[in-house]
Amino acid sequence: QLQLVESGGGLVQNGGSLRLSCAVAGFTLENYATGWFRQAPGKEREGVSCIDKNGDSTMYADSVKGRFTISRDNAKNTVYLQMNSLKPEDTAVYYCKASYYHVSYWGQGTQVTVSS
Repeated sequence: QLQLVESGGGLVQNGGSLRLSCAVAGFTLENYATGWFRQAPGKEREGVSCIDKNGDSTMYADSVKGRFTISRDNAKNTVYLQMNSLKPEDTAVYYCKASYYHVSYWGQGTQVTVSS
């Protein structure tokens, strides 16, 4: 069964940190580019960060540059998002996505809430 499972979300104070994990089951992550997206209430889903299949290239949304770091461990079939200096505007459901050409898989999401 193909599955992506996010974890690590929660409630944190302004300026705090969280580390999200996305564990993959049912396929080999090393062939897939992966990314993190988020969706706040009443807003469209937006891209946060992505990383190529080898981990050599990363990209970040301007709103998170310098605060978030994406990484992956292909041996563990897991992708991470380290989030530092969190702000209330980072509050959202965070989703991971794995893509291989035209095929994509999404996780179910994990809630991140940053209190002011």
